[in-house]
Amino acid sequence: MRDRSLTFRAFLVANWRWLTGGVLLTFVSSVGQTFFISLFAGQIRDEFVLSHGEFGLLYMLATLGSAATLIGLGRFADTVSIGRLAAIWIVALAAAAVLMAIARHAVFLFLALYCLRLFGQGMLSHTSLVAMGRWFHAERGRAVSVATTGHQLGEGLLPIAAVASLVLFDWRTVWIIAAILLLILALPLSQIFLSTPRTPSAKDLEHFEKGRQWTRAEAIRDPLFWVICSGVLAPAFIGTSVFFHQVHLAQIKMWAPSVVAGSFALMSVFSVCVGLATGQLIDRYSARSVLPYFLFPLSIGCALLGVFTPALVMPVFMALLGTSFGLSSAVFGAIWPEIYGTRHLGSVRSVVSAAMVFASALGPGLTGWLIDVEVGFETQLLYMSAYCIVMMTILMYVSQVLKRRDQCTSLPSDVY
Repeated sequence: MRDRSLTFRAFLVANWRWLTGGVLLTFVSSVGQTFFISLFAGQIRDEFVLSHGEFGLLYMLATLGSAATLIGLGRFADTVSIGRLAAIWIVALAAAAVLMAIARHAVFLFLALYCLRLFGQGMLSHTSLVAMGRWFHAERGRAVSVATTGHQLGEGLLPIAAVASLVLFDWRTVWIIAAILLLILALPLSQIFLSTPRTPSAKDLEHFEKGRQWTRAEAIRDPLFWVICSGVLAPAFIGTSVFFHQVHLAQIKMWAPSVVAGSFALMSVFSVCVGLATGQLIDRYSARSVLPYFLFPLSIGCALLGVFTPALVMPVFMALLGTSFGLSSAVFGAIWPEIYGTRHLGSVRSVVSAAMVFASALGPGLTGWLIDVEVGFETQLLYMSAYCIVMMTILMYVSQVLKRRDQCTSLPSDVY
């Protein structure tokens, strides 16, 4: 254990520049994430005279539009340098923040939300994980798990900063401040860390573009691609749904609002710790070996939250959700280059990124509609738990098929 810890420390020291760049991109993607934008939801609804439902619909449509666009933009990660792409997306995100600050009509609000979701949650996260997947081979799991900690840093730090800023400034000024910080801090730092691609190590060269290099068209014709994607959607769908309906959940459970809000830190801690540990497991055993297990904690958490009412169940659920987030973020950063190669990774992964954005948009809308037609949220959680169990069983079979495929790379994929 001590040797493994020292090896991980040496990995961080040797690759701190590129790993820091990956963390930076996932961190600044927070400006376009639901948890950050929702901090201003009350002010936005008041200024634009929107009901909860109208703002929710506008937000969902903007997110779905960004998911559709991401599929086209994502392929640029295969042809444009990571440093240049990072600069383009950061400038675009800053422009979206300015548009949010100056928007006075619902049409411009929609455009601002669309751009925030596309360049923040979508392209910056996508570019970070493509870079880690392409630049690291032998230690890809560790690289991905480190890069994704930027999401948890954003969730832990930015809400506090935004709430503190709202005490001093109006909400529009806070968005201007966010744009300025993106341009004067994030933009130059991205060039320092990411302008020079990582030179593969001798260990990496043993794995570089080894095996078949699938194009996006070939990957999406592979049935296993869509089965794995169906598993990818579960944490995004369930997590966003619970976050979106947290007030409703607290009401039906008769909890104080602080019960839900106070559990987010626990989720972040578990997500980071489990993600880093999973990265090392992936490098040792492969992503496909870890694949079937990321939904197990989430299935237990949904069942507990659906059945029990004591306030203690919420932090337990958030710890289990964080565990699944940590597992899934590491697995799904590493599984695609492992299965389909790195030559067309940007194009292949853009479809996955779009699917995850789509799930994050669909979750609140679908679960809200089910609540309106009197399918209780607790009942829905039990169905979510069952879905996780079914998908986990299917992914166990998929994992075995992928192992056989890896051993028979000379056979055409349609044999499977």
